[in-house]
Amino acid sequence: MKSKREKLTLHPDRFFSPDPATRKIARRLYASVKNLPIVSPHGHVNPQLFSTPGYSFGNPTELFIIPDHYLFRMLYSQGIPLESLGIPRVDGGKTQTSPERIWRIFADNFHLFRGTPTGAWFEYELSEVFGIKYRLSGETAAEIYDEIDKKLKSPGFSPRALFEKFKIEVLATTDAATDTLECHKLIKKSAWSGKIIPTFRPDSILDISQKNWRKTIEHLSEVSATDIHDYETFIRAIKVRREYFKSAGATATDIAAQAPYTEELSKNEAEGIFSRALSGKSNPEDCTRFTAFMIMEMARLSIEDGLVMQLHVGVFRNHNAELFGKFGADKGHDIPIPIEFTKNLKPLLNKYGNNRELALIVFTLDETNYSRELAPLAGHYPAMKVGPAWWFHDSINGMERYRRQITETAGLNNTTGFVDDTRAFLSIPARHDLSRRVDANWIAGLAARHIITLHDAEEMIKDTAYRLAKKAYKL
Repeated sequence: MKSKREKLTLHPDRFFSPDPATRKIARRLYASVKNLPIVSPHGHVNPQLFSTPGYSFGNPTELFIIPDHYLFRMLYSQGIPLESLGIPRVDGGKTQTSPERIWRIFADNFHLFRGTPTGAWFEYELSEVFGIKYRLSGETAAEIYDEIDKKLKSPGFSPRALFEKFKIEVLATTDAATDTLECHKLIKKSAWSGKIIPTFRPDSILDISQKNWRKTIEHLSEVSATDIHDYETFIRAIKVRREYFKSAGATATDIAAQAPYTEELSKNEAEGIFSRALSGKSNPEDCTRFTAFMIMEMARLSIEDGLVMQLHVGVFRNHNAELFGKFGADKGHDIPIPIEFTKNLKPLLNKYGNNRELALIVFTLDETNYSRELAPLAGHYPAMKVGPAWWFHDSINGMERYRRQITETAGLNNTTGFVDDTRAFLSIPARHDLSRRVDANWIAGLAARHIITLHDAEEMIKDTAYRLAKKAYKL
Protein backbone atom coordinates (compact mmCIF):
# COMPACT_ATOMS: atom_id res chain seq x y z
CA MET A 1 0.00 0.00 0.00
CA LYS A 2 1.38 3.41 -1.01
CA SER A 3 2.38 5.67 1.89
CA LYS A 4 0.34 8.82 2.44
CA ARG A 5 3.54 10.64 3.41
CA GLU A 6 3.87 12.74 0.26
CA LYS A 7 6.44 15.49 -0.33
CA LEU A 8 5.03 19.01 -0.41
CA THR A 9 6.38 20.64 -3.55
CA LEU A 10 4.97 23.78 -5.14
CA HIS A 11 5.49 23.57 -8.89
CA PRO A 12 7.22 26.68 -10.27
CA ASP A 13 4.76 26.79 -13.19
CA ARG A 14 1.59 26.37 -11.13
CA PHE A 15 -1.45 28.19 -12.54
CA PHE A 16 0.35 28.84 -15.86
CA SER A 17 -0.92 27.62 -19.22
CA PRO A 18 0.38 24.30 -20.59
CA ASP A 19 0.88 26.10 -23.93
CA PRO A 20 4.68 26.59 -24.22
CA ALA A 21 4.54 30.06 -25.79
CA THR A 22 2.13 31.41 -23.19
CA ARG A 23 3.92 29.73 -20.32
CA LYS A 24 7.29 31.20 -21.34
CA ILE A 25 5.92 34.73 -21.27
CA ALA A 26 3.99 34.09 -18.04
CA ARG A 27 7.20 33.01 -16.31
CA ARG A 28 8.90 36.22 -17.39
CA LEU A 29 6.02 38.44 -16.30
CA TYR A 30 5.60 36.73 -12.95
CA ALA A 31 9.33 36.96 -12.22
CA SER A 32 9.14 40.73 -12.74
CA VAL A 33 6.53 41.18 -9.98
CA LYS A 34 7.12 38.20 -7.70
CA ASN A 35 9.06 40.24 -5.15
CA LEU A 36 7.14 43.49 -5.32
CA PRO A 37 5.79 44.76 -1.99
CA ILE A 38 2.25 43.75 -1.09
CA VAL A 39 -0.41 46.44 -1.07
CA SER A 40 -3.46 45.19 0.85
CA PRO A 41 -6.09 47.97 0.63
CA HIS A 42 -9.13 45.97 1.73
CA GLY A 43 -9.27 43.18 4.30
CA HIS A 44 -10.48 42.07 7.70
CA VAL A 45 -7.33 41.21 9.65
CA ASN A 46 -7.69 42.15 13.31
CA PRO A 47 -5.37 45.12 14.07
CA GLN A 48 -4.92 43.73 17.59
CA LEU A 49 -2.40 41.29 16.10
CA PHE A 50 0.02 44.19 15.65
CA SER A 51 -0.84 46.33 18.67
CA THR A 52 1.96 44.90 20.83
CA PRO A 53 5.38 43.49 19.81
CA GLY A 54 4.92 40.11 21.50
CA TYR A 55 1.40 39.22 20.31
CA SER A 56 1.03 35.49 19.56
CA PHE A 57 -1.15 33.71 17.01
CA GLY A 58 -1.78 30.91 19.53
CA ASN A 59 -1.66 27.30 18.33
CA PRO A 60 -2.03 26.07 14.71
CA THR A 61 -5.76 25.35 15.12
CA GLU A 62 -6.44 28.83 16.50
CA LEU A 63 -4.42 30.29 13.67
CA PHE A 64 -5.73 28.36 10.67
CA ILE A 65 -9.07 26.70 11.36
CA ILE A 66 -11.25 28.37 13.98
CA PRO A 67 -11.21 31.89 12.46
CA ASP A 68 -11.35 30.88 8.78
CA HIS A 69 -14.80 30.19 7.33
CA TYR A 70 -13.18 29.29 3.98
CA LEU A 71 -11.84 26.18 5.72
CA PHE A 72 -14.63 25.10 8.02
CA ARG A 73 -17.50 25.75 5.58
CA MET A 74 -16.11 23.00 3.33
CA LEU A 75 -15.84 20.59 6.26
CA TYR A 76 -19.38 21.45 7.38
CA SER A 77 -20.66 20.77 3.83
CA GLN A 78 -19.44 17.19 4.27
CA GLY A 79 -21.39 16.72 7.50
CA ILE A 80 -18.69 17.61 10.00
CA PRO A 81 -20.31 19.58 12.87
CA LEU A 82 -18.84 23.00 13.63
CA GLU A 83 -18.79 22.01 17.31
CA SER A 84 -16.21 19.35 16.49
CA LEU A 85 -14.02 22.05 14.92
CA GLY A 86 -14.02 24.24 18.02
CA ILE A 87 -16.19 27.00 16.55
CA PRO A 88 -17.65 28.94 19.51
CA ARG A 89 -21.43 28.81 19.98
CA VAL A 90 -23.33 32.01 20.75
CA ASP A 91 -24.97 30.31 23.75
CA GLY A 92 -21.65 29.14 25.15
CA GLY A 93 -22.58 25.52 24.46
CA LYS A 94 -20.07 22.68 24.37
CA THR A 95 -17.54 22.54 21.52
CA GLN A 96 -14.32 20.64 20.96
CA THR A 97 -11.49 22.20 23.00
CA SER A 98 -8.55 19.99 22.00
CA PRO A 99 -6.63 21.81 19.25
CA GLU A 100 -4.81 18.60 18.30
CA ARG A 101 -8.11 16.74 17.74
CA ILE A 102 -9.49 19.57 15.62
CA TRP A 103 -6.30 19.63 13.58
CA ARG A 104 -6.53 15.88 13.03
CA ILE A 105 -10.09 16.20 11.69
CA PHE A 106 -8.89 18.88 9.30
CA ALA A 107 -5.89 16.79 8.22
CA ASP A 108 -7.99 13.65 7.67
CA ASN A 109 -10.26 15.67 5.37
CA PHE A 110 -7.74 17.87 3.61
CA HIS A 111 -8.46 16.00 0.38
CA LEU A 112 -11.73 17.96 0.23
CA PHE A 113 -9.75 21.03 -0.81
CA ARG A 114 -8.25 19.52 -3.95
CA GLY A 115 -8.53 21.95 -6.86
CA THR A 116 -9.75 24.82 -4.68
CA PRO A 117 -8.01 28.15 -4.04
CA THR A 118 -8.26 27.41 -0.30
CA GLY A 119 -6.14 24.30 -0.80
CA ALA A 120 -3.62 26.22 -2.90
CA TRP A 121 -3.36 29.03 -0.34
CA PHE A 122 -2.94 26.60 2.55
CA GLU A 123 -0.18 24.60 0.90
CA TYR A 124 1.63 27.84 0.06
CA GLU A 125 1.46 28.83 3.73
CA LEU A 126 2.78 25.43 4.86
CA SER A 127 5.63 25.45 2.37
CA GLU A 128 6.64 29.10 2.02
CA VAL A 129 5.84 30.46 5.49
CA PHE A 130 6.55 27.46 7.73
CA GLY A 131 8.93 25.42 5.59
CA ILE A 132 6.87 22.22 5.95
CA LYS A 133 8.30 19.41 3.79
CA TYR A 134 5.33 17.02 3.60
CA ARG A 135 1.73 17.42 2.52
CA LEU A 136 -0.92 17.45 5.22
CA SER A 137 -2.68 14.13 5.84
CA GLY A 138 -3.76 11.99 8.76
CA GLU A 139 -0.31 10.43 8.79
CA THR A 140 1.58 13.75 8.89
CA ALA A 141 -0.93 15.72 10.99
CA ALA A 142 0.82 15.43 14.37
CA GLU A 143 4.34 16.25 13.22
CA ILE A 144 3.14 19.22 11.12
CA TYR A 145 1.09 20.50 14.05
CA ASP A 146 4.11 20.26 16.37
CA GLU A 147 6.45 21.94 13.88
CA ILE A 148 4.06 24.88 13.30
CA ASP A 149 3.31 25.17 17.01
CA LYS A 150 7.02 25.38 17.83
CA LYS A 151 7.64 28.06 15.22
CA LEU A 152 4.64 30.13 16.35
CA LYS A 153 6.30 30.41 19.76
CA SER A 154 9.47 31.91 18.28
CA PRO A 155 10.08 35.67 17.77
CA GLY A 156 10.43 35.24 14.01
CA PHE A 157 6.78 34.23 13.75
CA SER A 158 5.20 37.13 15.60
CA PRO A 159 2.64 39.08 13.54
CA ARG A 160 4.99 42.05 13.23
CA ALA A 161 7.92 39.90 12.14
CA LEU A 162 5.82 38.15 9.50
CA PHE A 163 4.39 41.48 8.31
CA GLU A 164 7.93 42.54 7.49
CA LYS A 165 8.87 39.14 6.04
CA PHE A 166 5.85 39.25 3.73
CA LYS A 167 7.00 42.70 2.46
CA ILE A 168 3.63 44.27 3.17
CA GLU A 169 3.79 47.95 2.30
CA VAL A 170 0.37 48.82 3.68
CA LEU A 171 -2.46 46.81 5.25
CA ALA A 172 -5.98 48.23 5.59
CA THR A 173 -8.30 46.82 8.22
CA THR A 174 -12.11 47.19 8.26
CA ASP A 175 -13.50 48.95 11.30
CA ALA A 176 -16.99 49.87 12.50
CA ALA A 177 -17.94 53.54 12.32
CA THR A 178 -18.11 53.63 16.12
CA ASP A 179 -14.72 51.95 16.67
CA THR A 180 -12.36 53.99 18.85
CA LEU A 181 -9.41 52.57 16.87
CA GLU A 182 -7.46 51.87 20.05
CA CYS A 183 -5.36 49.16 18.39
CA HIS A 184 -4.41 51.55 15.60
CA LYS A 185 -3.40 54.13 18.20
CA LEU A 186 -1.16 51.60 19.95
CA ILE A 187 0.49 50.67 16.65
CA LYS A 188 1.18 54.33 15.87
CA LYS A 189 2.55 55.03 19.35
CA SER A 190 5.01 52.15 19.11
CA ALA A 191 8.36 52.46 17.37
CA TRP A 192 7.33 49.87 14.79
CA SER A 193 7.36 51.06 11.16
CA GLY A 194 4.63 48.79 9.77
CA LYS A 195 1.84 50.75 8.05
CA ILE A 196 -1.62 49.58 9.11
CA ILE A 197 -4.59 51.85 8.44
CA PRO A 198 -8.32 51.64 9.25
CA THR A 199 -11.26 51.65 6.84
CA PHE A 200 -14.53 53.36 7.77
CA ARG A 201 -17.36 50.76 7.75
CA PRO A 202 -20.76 52.44 8.43
CA ASP A 203 -23.11 49.46 7.85
CA SER A 204 -24.29 49.23 11.45
CA ILE A 205 -25.37 52.88 11.53
CA LEU A 206 -26.95 52.95 8.06
CA ASP A 207 -29.18 49.87 8.33
CA ILE A 208 -32.19 50.95 10.40
CA SER A 209 -33.64 47.42 10.19
CA GLN A 210 -31.05 46.05 12.62
CA LYS A 211 -32.56 45.33 16.03
CA ASN A 212 -29.67 47.06 17.85
CA TRP A 213 -29.67 50.10 15.56
CA ARG A 214 -30.83 52.57 18.21
CA LYS A 215 -28.14 51.41 20.64
CA THR A 216 -25.59 51.81 17.86
CA ILE A 217 -26.78 55.37 17.28
CA GLU A 218 -26.37 56.07 20.99
CA HIS A 219 -22.83 54.76 20.73
CA LEU A 220 -22.23 56.90 17.64
CA SER A 221 -23.50 59.93 19.55
CA GLU A 222 -21.07 59.17 22.37
CA VAL A 223 -17.92 58.61 20.30
CA SER A 224 -18.62 61.59 18.03
CA ALA A 225 -19.54 63.91 20.92
CA THR A 226 -22.69 64.78 18.99
CA ASP A 227 -26.23 64.84 20.33
CA ILE A 228 -27.98 62.83 17.61
CA HIS A 229 -31.68 63.71 17.69
CA ASP A 230 -32.52 64.22 14.00
CA TYR A 231 -31.18 63.50 10.53
CA GLU A 232 -29.01 66.62 10.43
CA THR A 233 -27.18 65.73 13.64
CA PHE A 234 -26.85 62.14 12.39
CA ILE A 235 -24.96 63.31 9.31
CA ARG A 236 -22.90 65.68 11.46
CA ALA A 237 -21.83 62.74 13.64
CA ILE A 238 -20.88 60.69 10.57
CA LYS A 239 -18.71 63.55 9.31
CA VAL A 240 -16.95 63.71 12.67
CA ARG A 241 -16.21 60.00 12.55
CA ARG A 242 -14.98 60.08 8.95
CA GLU A 243 -12.53 62.83 9.87
CA TYR A 244 -11.44 60.80 12.89
CA PHE A 245 -10.70 57.82 10.66
CA LYS A 246 -8.81 60.04 8.21
CA SER A 247 -6.66 61.34 11.06
CA ALA A 248 -5.78 57.69 11.83
CA GLY A 249 -4.65 57.14 8.23
CA ALA A 250 -7.83 55.88 6.55
CA THR A 251 -8.12 56.46 2.81
CA ALA A 252 -11.35 54.56 2.19
CA THR A 253 -14.83 53.68 3.37
CA ASP A 254 -16.64 50.40 2.80
CA ILE A 255 -20.37 49.80 2.52
CA ALA A 256 -21.93 46.34 2.28
CA ALA A 257 -25.51 46.15 1.00
CA GLN A 258 -27.57 43.33 -0.40
CA ALA A 259 -28.38 45.38 -3.53
CA PRO A 260 -26.94 48.57 -5.09
CA TYR A 261 -30.33 50.30 -5.06
CA THR A 262 -29.95 54.07 -4.79
CA GLU A 263 -32.63 56.73 -4.41
CA GLU A 264 -32.66 60.47 -3.84
CA LEU A 265 -34.75 61.63 -0.88
CA SER A 266 -35.82 65.13 0.01
CA LYS A 267 -34.63 66.59 3.30
CA ASN A 268 -38.12 66.12 4.75
CA GLU A 269 -38.35 62.50 3.57
CA ALA A 270 -34.97 61.64 5.08
CA GLU A 271 -35.87 63.36 8.32
CA GLY A 272 -39.22 61.56 8.48
CA ILE A 273 -37.68 58.11 8.04
CA PHE A 274 -34.91 58.84 10.53
CA SER A 275 -37.39 60.10 13.14
CA ARG A 276 -39.56 57.00 12.73
CA ALA A 277 -36.47 54.82 13.12
CA LEU A 278 -35.45 56.61 16.32
CA SER A 279 -38.93 56.04 17.75
CA GLY A 280 -38.99 52.39 16.65
CA LYS A 281 -41.76 52.94 14.11
CA SER A 282 -39.98 52.43 10.78
CA ASN A 283 -41.29 49.91 8.23
CA PRO A 284 -39.57 47.72 5.60
CA GLU A 285 -40.06 50.36 2.90
CA ASP A 286 -38.37 52.91 5.15
CA CYS A 287 -35.40 50.60 5.58
CA THR A 288 -34.97 50.04 1.83
CA ARG A 289 -35.29 53.73 0.94
CA PHE A 290 -33.05 54.92 3.77
CA THR A 291 -30.21 52.56 2.86
CA ALA A 292 -30.57 53.58 -0.80
CA PHE A 293 -30.34 57.26 0.11
CA MET A 294 -27.47 56.75 2.53
CA ILE A 295 -25.41 55.12 -0.21
CA MET A 296 -25.87 58.38 -2.13
CA GLU A 297 -25.02 60.40 0.96
CA MET A 298 -21.81 58.45 1.43
CA ALA A 299 -20.88 59.36 -2.15
CA ARG A 300 -21.57 63.03 -1.41
CA LEU A 301 -19.42 62.90 1.72
CA SER A 302 -16.62 61.16 -0.19
CA ILE A 303 -16.55 64.06 -2.64
CA GLU A 304 -16.22 66.40 0.33
CA ASP A 305 -13.51 64.58 2.30
CA GLY A 306 -11.73 62.55 -0.40
CA LEU A 307 -12.22 59.08 1.09
CA VAL A 308 -12.52 56.33 -1.51
CA MET A 309 -15.98 54.73 -1.47
CA GLN A 310 -16.25 50.95 -1.74
CA LEU A 311 -19.62 49.32 -2.35
CA HIS A 312 -19.88 45.54 -1.87
CA VAL A 313 -23.16 43.96 -2.99
CA GLY A 314 -24.66 40.67 -4.12
CA VAL A 315 -24.72 38.42 -1.06
CA PHE A 316 -27.50 36.93 1.03
CA ARG A 317 -26.05 37.03 4.53
CA ASN A 318 -26.58 34.24 7.06
CA HIS A 319 -28.59 31.98 4.74
CA ASN A 320 -28.53 29.00 7.12
CA ALA A 321 -30.96 30.03 9.87
CA GLU A 322 -30.11 27.10 12.16
CA LEU A 323 -26.39 27.72 11.89
CA PHE A 324 -26.86 31.46 12.41
CA GLY A 325 -28.83 30.76 15.58
CA LYS A 326 -26.08 28.52 16.96
CA PHE A 327 -22.92 30.28 15.79
CA GLY A 328 -23.82 33.76 14.56
CA ALA A 329 -22.61 35.65 11.50
CA ASP A 330 -19.55 35.06 9.29
CA LYS A 331 -19.63 31.28 9.60
CA GLY A 332 -19.52 30.36 5.92
CA HIS A 333 -23.23 30.52 5.14
CA ASP A 334 -23.38 33.68 3.04
CA ILE A 335 -24.59 32.95 -0.51
CA PRO A 336 -24.33 35.05 -3.73
CA ILE A 337 -27.53 36.40 -5.31
CA PRO A 338 -28.33 37.98 -8.72
CA ILE A 339 -27.94 41.76 -8.90
CA GLU A 340 -28.94 44.57 -11.30
CA PHE A 341 -26.71 47.66 -11.52
CA THR A 342 -27.71 49.81 -14.49
CA LYS A 343 -31.06 50.99 -13.11
CA ASN A 344 -30.15 50.69 -9.42
CA LEU A 345 -27.06 52.90 -9.66
CA LYS A 346 -28.58 55.44 -12.07
CA PRO A 347 -29.65 57.96 -9.37
CA LEU A 348 -26.19 57.92 -7.79
CA LEU A 349 -24.23 58.00 -11.04
CA ASN A 350 -26.44 60.68 -12.62
CA LYS A 351 -25.85 62.90 -9.60
CA TYR A 352 -22.21 62.16 -8.79
CA GLY A 353 -20.77 59.83 -11.45
CA ASN A 354 -19.37 62.62 -13.61
CA ASN A 355 -17.56 64.19 -10.66
CA ARG A 356 -13.86 63.35 -10.75
CA GLU A 357 -13.61 64.03 -7.02
CA LEU A 358 -15.58 60.82 -6.33
CA ALA A 359 -13.72 57.50 -6.34
CA LEU A 360 -16.35 54.73 -6.29
CA ILE A 361 -15.23 51.08 -6.41
CA VAL A 362 -18.06 48.60 -6.96
CA PHE A 363 -17.78 44.90 -6.08
CA THR A 364 -20.23 42.12 -6.89
CA LEU A 365 -20.68 38.39 -6.34
CA ASP A 366 -22.91 38.17 -9.42
CA GLU A 367 -20.50 37.54 -12.30
CA THR A 368 -23.28 37.62 -14.90
CA ASN A 369 -23.19 41.40 -15.03
CA TYR A 370 -19.42 41.85 -15.42
CA SER A 371 -19.57 42.43 -19.18
CA ARG A 372 -23.28 43.34 -19.36
CA GLU A 373 -23.33 46.19 -16.81
CA LEU A 374 -20.27 46.81 -14.67
CA ALA A 375 -17.71 47.05 -17.46
CA PRO A 376 -19.83 49.46 -19.55
CA LEU A 377 -20.63 51.59 -16.48
CA ALA A 378 -17.01 51.78 -15.32
CA GLY A 379 -15.91 52.29 -18.92
CA HIS A 380 -18.03 55.45 -19.07
CA TYR A 381 -18.42 57.20 -15.69
CA PRO A 382 -15.20 58.91 -14.49
CA ALA A 383 -16.10 58.32 -10.83
CA MET A 384 -16.55 54.54 -11.03
CA LYS A 385 -14.20 51.60 -11.13
CA VAL A 386 -14.88 47.86 -10.91
CA GLY A 387 -13.50 46.15 -7.83
CA PRO A 388 -11.58 42.89 -8.37
CA ALA A 389 -13.00 39.38 -8.37
CA TRP A 390 -14.29 39.09 -4.84
CA TRP A 391 -14.85 36.43 -2.17
CA PHE A 392 -16.09 33.27 -3.93
CA HIS A 393 -14.43 34.48 -7.13
CA ASP A 394 -10.90 35.45 -6.03
CA SER A 395 -9.93 32.03 -7.34
CA ILE A 396 -7.99 30.77 -10.33
CA ASN A 397 -11.00 30.46 -12.62
CA GLY A 398 -12.83 33.39 -11.02
CA MET A 399 -10.00 35.86 -11.66
CA GLU A 400 -9.61 34.61 -15.24
CA ARG A 401 -13.33 35.08 -15.89
CA TYR A 402 -13.15 38.57 -14.41
CA ARG A 403 -10.26 39.65 -16.63
CA ARG A 404 -11.86 38.21 -19.78
CA GLN A 405 -15.24 39.82 -19.17
CA ILE A 406 -14.22 43.21 -17.79
CA THR A 407 -11.10 44.36 -19.63
CA GLU A 408 -12.25 44.53 -23.25
CA THR A 409 -14.95 47.09 -22.41
CA ALA A 410 -13.70 48.84 -19.26
CA GLY A 411 -9.97 48.68 -19.90
CA LEU A 412 -7.43 47.74 -17.27
CA ASN A 413 -7.24 51.21 -15.74
CA ASN A 414 -10.90 51.15 -14.76
CA THR A 415 -10.13 48.21 -12.48
CA THR A 416 -8.27 48.35 -9.15
CA GLY A 417 -5.71 45.55 -9.01
CA PHE A 418 -6.13 42.89 -6.34
CA VAL A 419 -7.52 42.89 -2.79
CA ASP A 420 -7.08 39.85 -0.55
CA ASP A 421 -10.24 40.53 1.53
CA THR A 422 -9.16 38.11 4.25
CA ARG A 423 -9.33 37.64 8.01
CA ALA A 424 -6.50 35.10 7.81
CA PHE A 425 -3.30 37.14 7.97
CA LEU A 426 -1.00 34.30 6.95
CA SER A 427 -2.94 33.77 3.73
CA ILE A 428 -2.12 37.27 2.43
CA PRO A 429 1.15 36.37 0.63
CA ALA A 430 -0.45 33.18 -0.71
CA ARG A 431 -3.41 35.10 -2.14
CA HIS A 432 -1.23 37.77 -3.73
CA ASP A 433 1.10 35.16 -5.20
CA LEU A 434 -1.83 33.31 -6.77
CA SER A 435 -3.24 36.57 -8.13
CA ARG A 436 0.09 37.59 -9.63
CA ARG A 437 0.46 34.20 -11.29
CA VAL A 438 -3.08 34.21 -12.70
CA ASP A 439 -2.68 37.75 -14.03
CA ALA A 440 0.74 36.92 -15.51
CA ASN A 441 -0.82 33.97 -17.32
CA TRP A 442 -3.78 36.04 -18.61
CA ILE A 443 -1.53 38.86 -19.84
CA ALA A 444 0.88 36.33 -21.36
CA GLY A 445 -2.03 34.90 -23.36
CA LEU A 446 -2.69 38.35 -24.83
CA ALA A 447 0.97 38.74 -25.74
CA ALA A 448 1.23 35.23 -27.18
CA ARG A 449 -1.67 36.04 -29.51
CA HIS A 450 -0.08 39.40 -30.39
CA ILE A 451 -2.99 41.39 -29.01
CA ILE A 452 -0.47 43.39 -26.97
CA THR A 453 3.30 43.81 -27.16
CA LEU A 454 5.73 42.43 -24.61
CA HIS A 455 6.33 45.98 -23.40
CA ASP A 456 2.58 46.39 -22.85
CA ALA A 457 2.53 43.07 -21.00
CA GLU A 458 5.35 44.14 -18.68
CA GLU A 459 3.52 47.36 -17.82
CA MET A 460 0.17 45.61 -17.34
CA ILE A 461 1.50 43.04 -14.86
CA LYS A 462 3.04 45.81 -12.74
CA ASP A 463 -0.33 47.55 -12.79
CA THR A 464 -2.32 44.50 -11.69
CA ALA A 465 0.20 43.46 -9.03
CA TYR A 466 0.93 46.83 -7.46
CA ARG A 467 0.23 50.16 -9.15
CA LEU A 468 -3.54 50.01 -9.72
CA ALA A 469 -4.33 49.30 -6.06
CA LYS A 470 -2.06 52.11 -4.86
CA LYS A 471 -3.68 54.60 -7.20
CA ALA A 472 -7.30 53.50 -6.69
CA TYR A 473 -7.05 53.58 -2.89
CA LYS A 474 -4.90 56.73 -2.74
CA LEU A 475 -2.01 54.96 -1.09
